[in-house]
Amino acid sequence: MYGLIAVGYTMVYGILQIINFAHGEIYMLGGFGALFVYAWVPGLRAVPLWAALPVLLVAAVLVSVAAAAGAERFAYRPLRGAPRLAPLISAIGLALFLQQVVFNFFTLPGGSTGVTAPVPFPQFEGEPFDLAGVRISAAGLLTLALAATGMVALTWFVRRTRTGRAMQATAQDPATARLMGIDTDRIIVIAFAFAFAFAIGAALAAVACVTQGLRLGTISYNMGFITGLKGFTAAVLGGIGNIQGAMAGGVVLGLAESLASGALPHIDALAMFSGSVWKDVWAFVILIVVLLIRPQGLFGERVADRA
Repeated sequence: MYGLIAVGYTMVYGILQIINFAHGEIYMLGGFGALFVYAWVPGLRAVPLWAALPVLLVAAVLVSVAAAAGAERFAYRPLRGAPRLAPLISAIGLALFLQQVVFNFFTLPGGSTGVTAPVPFPQFEGEPFDLAGVRISAAGLLTLALAATGMVALTWFVRRTRTGRAMQATAQDPATARLMGIDTDRIIVIAFAFAFAFAIGAALAAVACVTQGLRLGTISYNMGFITGLKGFTAAVLGGIGNIQGAMAGGVVLGLAESLASGALPHIDALAMFSGSVWKDVWAFVILIVVLLIRPQGLFGERVADRA
C-alpha cells in the first residue's frame, strides 16, 4: 500500500519537481468514491463482494483522477513559475480543504454529515492464507497483486509509449520539450492523473485505499494524512523520482513496521519499543538512518555537481 502511494509522489516530483502533500487526500477520496457507489447503487450490495470489486475500483479511480486533474488545474498550474514554497503551501491548504469537504458533505445511509468516527466499509471475509509461515489476508494478497500489476504496467507505459517518452522529456527539460512540439501542459495533467489514481488498468492511490478498506473494514475522512506521510517517506526512502525505488521503499517501510510490531517483543532489550504505537517511530528512524548513510535514497542516483 505504501508503495502504491509512493509511486504517485515520485511521478509528480519527476514531472513538476514539487512534493504534493495533498496526495494522501487523493488516496482518501478514492475510498469514499468506492463507498459512495457501493452504498447508493441499487443491487450492488446484493452481489458477492468479489463481483462488486471491479465497480468499486472503477469508481475509486474516476473520483481520484477527477480530483487529481482539478488539483493540477486550479492549485498548481497557476503557481508553476512561482518559488517552490508557494505550491507546497497550496498543497497543504488543498489537503485541509479536501478533508473538510468529505467531513462536511459525506452522508452515511440513514446517517448524518460530519462523520468523525471510521466509516464502515465492505470487508473481505475468510480465513487468512499461509505463505511460508506468514499469514496474509485475502485483501493483503489483492493489494500485492494489484501493486505488482500496476508497477509492471506503469514501467512499460513510461518507457515504451509516446506519451511516456514525452513525460520523460518534460521531466528532463520542459522548455526544450515544448520547443520539440510536446504539449507540456497536457503531459503534466496526464502525469498527475497517473500519479494519483491510475496506472494502465491498476489504480494507485485509489486501489490502495479500497484495499485498505477491504482489509480493515473502515475508512475515515482524515485517514489520508498519516498514510500520505508514510507514502512520502517511502518515496524518499527508495529515492525520490525513481519509480522502482518508490515501490521498493514502500515494501521496506511496510516490512520494517511489521517486524517492529511482531518481532521486537521477542527481544528482551527492545521489547518495550514494540507494538503498534511504536511502528511509526521505527519507520522514521529507518528513514533517518538511510538518509544519513545514503542521502539520495536506496535507489536514487547521485548527480555530480558541475563547476
